[in-house]
Amino acid sequence: MADMTATTARRVLLAAPRGYCAGVDRAVITVEKALEQYGAPIYVRKEIVHNKYVVQTLQKKGAIFVDETEEVPENAIVIFSAHGVAPVVHEEAAQRSLASIDATCPLVTKVHKEAVRFANEDYDILLIGHEGHEEVVGTMGEAPERMTLVDGPADVANVEVRDESKVVWLSQTTLSVDETMETVDALKERFPNLISPPSDDICYATQNRQVAVKQIGAEAELVIVVGSKNSSNSVRLVEVALQAGSKASYLVDFADECDEAWLEGVTTVGVTSGASVPEILVEGVLDWLAERGFGDVEILRSAEESIVFSLPKELRRDLRAETAPGASAQG
Repeated sequence: MADMTATTARRVLLAAPRGYCAGVDRAVITVEKALEQYGAPIYVRKEIVHNKYVVQTLQKKGAIFVDETEEVPENAIVIFSAHGVAPVVHEEAAQRSLASIDATCPLVTKVHKEAVRFANEDYDILLIGHEGHEEVVGTMGEAPERMTLVDGPADVANVEVRDESKVVWLSQTTLSVDETMETVDALKERFPNLISPPSDDICYATQNRQVAVKQIGAEAELVIVVGSKNSSNSVRLVEVALQAGSKASYLVDFADECDEAWLEGVTTVGVTSGASVPEILVEGVLDWLAERGFGDVEILRSAEESIVFSLPKELRRDLRAETAPGASAQG
């Protein structure tokens, strides 16, 4: 047995890209900058991004997370999460005289605008996504009377539309690319005139992370995905790893959730992380693996990412005022 271990090279395949996408980075920095600019507390409606560690870290700095706008005291500052909100939420904030900062990912905003445009043109909109996910709730709120949720290929048979010649599909940005196209194909069989959105709704980061994990899943017997259970894109990475051929794949928030039993008979471990995961959590898992003989780390890069989104306009305005000529250096 000892000889086998000695001759079997243990290695880690580390996915690149992984972790933070531009939308998450923007949302997290928005909360941090707002706390610096206006002081605590800053209220955040829902989790700013779906990651336990990020939420806990921001809570320690003075962010207060609430489920509904009515929980925010009148005249306070509220930040809307990266997943987007329905128009009614903006109205509720205005009624409570809240200063709102919208940290919705620009790629989600794009889907909202598509929904509004197609609703105005009297299309029936088929939104591919997971029921109850915050992003889906926000997008459907843009045109609830024109939109039907399609939760995967099995749901296609239940879809009803007013006019089969005026149907369009849109999607949640964090889905599995392969499963979404399966759903689209099934919808096209039912509705041959179905039109597609002007550009792909599944975000570049979600797609890149899935491509990377496919490569890793084909070579690794075990894939560890760092991410939270309520993170749609992280959950999808586990599914994609298994579909790509990995014998096992697990989702963990922290290294201490890893189980040594997973490593039995394993020589290659794949590691990646969802789009809302800070790199410190990945480093924790790599340390845990290194302590157990998996110290040889090879990076598998499948794409380069250079997209950066500017901060929300409300926050940019106040940060600019702070640094304007003649502004107090004290701030």
